[in-house]
Amino acid sequence: MPQVLIGEKEAASYIGLSVKTMQARRMNHLPPVFVKMGRSVRYRLEDLDAFVAAHVVDPSRAA
Repeated sequence: MPQVLIGEKEAASYIGLSVKTMQARRMNHLPPVFVKMGRSVRYRLEDLDAFVAAHVVDPSRAA
């Protein structure tokens, strides 16, 4: 199955963050991981889904 790559704006919208937040996270070596091709930054949908899944909070278990 081919990997789906989307741009920075689309990725930010997909996970509900601003483009500036995505840029800041990238500069600070924080997830989500990204693909760099020349000057272009792309994100794989499966990496964005994993990023969101890692930040799910179960309110019944929250401290």
